Amino acid sequence: MRKPELAAAIAEKTDLSKDKAAEIITIITDRIAQALSEGDSVSLIGFGTFEVRERAERQGKNPQTGEAITIAAAKVPAFKPGKGLKDAVQ
Repeated sequence: MRKPELAAAIAEKTDLSKDKAAEIITIITDRIAQALSEGDSVSLIGFGTFEVRERAERQGKNPQTGEAITIAAAKVPAFKPGKGLKDAVQ
């Protein structure tokens, strides 16, 4: 499912237009991204938690040449699903 399909599904369940539903989705995703960039996590009870994880520096290989390279440490966004989401998928 892509954003327009999600917006259409939200619009069907509410009294909102597809454009307004899409705007709300954008606001939510932008706010989650902003919170993560500030080092905060975002917990949606029953759904899951968005957080930032530290990835340590590590060794890798260039797939074309096989040459060893160092992959720099990085902060990466991560999602940990909640019990409600896990149960829904099962």
